[in-house]
Amino acid sequence: MRSVHDWFASYGADHQHPVNRAIHWVCVPAILWCVIAALWTLPVIPALMRPGFWAFVAMFGAFMFYFRLSRMLGMAMALAFVVFGLLSEALYRALGPTHLLWLAGGVFVAAWVGQFVGHVIEGRRPSFLTDLAYLLIGPAWLMGKLLRRAGIAY
Repeated sequence: MRSVHDWFASYGADHQHPVNRAIHWVCVPAILWCVIAALWTLPVIPALMRPGFWAFVAMFGAFMFYFRLSRMLGMAMALAFVVFGLLSEALYRALGPTHLLWLAGGVFVAAWVGQFVGHVIEGRRPSFLTDLAYLLIGPAWLMGKLLRRAGIAY
């Protein structure tokens, strides 16, 4: 398995333009939340599960990927998952599943348009077009930057 530093170096090479980077700071977290929120709306068996179960399963799987790359990064991403999960739960209760799904879908489309605009400005293809694992690396790359700014090694 590639190291976290190998993943980040490769991902960072496709994200050099300051405008593209700024767009990613907004759009990548938005897309991550949209996926969590959409999974929150998937039907569950009420006697066995509660809304958000499928989102939890996906977040746990992603956490395991991140934790294998770096324990600190995994824990930081787990914190991000908790925040996005709490937001999704609050919106699920306030809006209901149908409206939450529509909101997540609209934000998802807008955020991906932003991502592609950023890559047009960058003049490079999005990394995930070469390897789908980069869909998981984008959020971790931003978290890695936050950890470095806070002086925390990952």
